[in-house]
Amino acid sequence: MAGAAKRVATTRGAGAGNRQASHARGNAGDRTRYIQGNTVRKLDVQRQMKEPPRKKISNSTRKNREKAFYMNFPYVMFLASALVVMGIVLSGYIQLQSGITRTVEHISRLESELNELKLSNDEEYSRITSSVDLEEIRRIAIGELGMRYAKEGQIIGYSTEGSDYVRQFSDIPD
Repeated sequence: MAGAAKRVATTRGAGAGNRQASHARGNAGDRTRYIQGNTVRKLDVQRQMKEPPRKKISNSTRKNREKAFYMNFPYVMFLASALVVMGIVLSGYIQLQSGITRTVEHISRLESELNELKLSNDEEYSRITSSVDLEEIRRIAIGELGMRYAKEGQIIGYSTEGSDYVRQFSDIPD
């Protein structure tokens, strides 16, 4: 590369063998120099070494490649139809996603409503249980209705088979 120039950073006053160096224009304290001549480094030597040399292409090969890049009417129609099908599929996908989002939001609202109803139910239950006077119920049962506490022999036990309650289908024997 005759006549090529490259700007390199060097120390002040350093000479470079057979290279021709001249001061860069600018401040006297500038430490850059221009190196000119055939000793200038080639920056893309490594890239050139890695790339394989290109072969010359015959005219028939070049024409075949040009035909391969040429878009004819059926090919354009195929691409247009593929684009339309893709648009329909994507719009369906987006509709499904929005439907799922709406369903999740609806479920969230219903869960929130359920939690509010449970809280209200628990508050009402605790209000009712706290307002019941058990002593008054005992006084009315014993005094007015003539009820008595059960004696030792009056209690009959029944075994249950996995159920929380017992159904009585006939009278209990004495």
